[in-house]
Amino acid sequence: MTIPEPSHTLINRKRLLAMIPLAERTIYNMEQRGEFPRRIALTSRNVAWDLAEIEEWIEERKSSGHCAARPGWER
Repeated sequence: MTIPEPSHTLINRKRLLAMIPLAERTIYNMEQRGEFPRRIALTSRNVAWDLAEIEEWIEERKSSGHCAARPGWER
């Protein structure tokens, strides 16, 4: 018996930005710091994100109680 592979739904940049109200540059910077799921290069000009990873990131943010600080401000 073969175990089926988990299915992955990929979303494009437009759908990602509809889900995550951040600037593209902010998302890119967060990816580079390891604070956001990495994009998947589909072609040289087309990228996508794994929907399950994005939803997991959203849930982690909701449950962490993370409070964003302004740059240069200390709490």
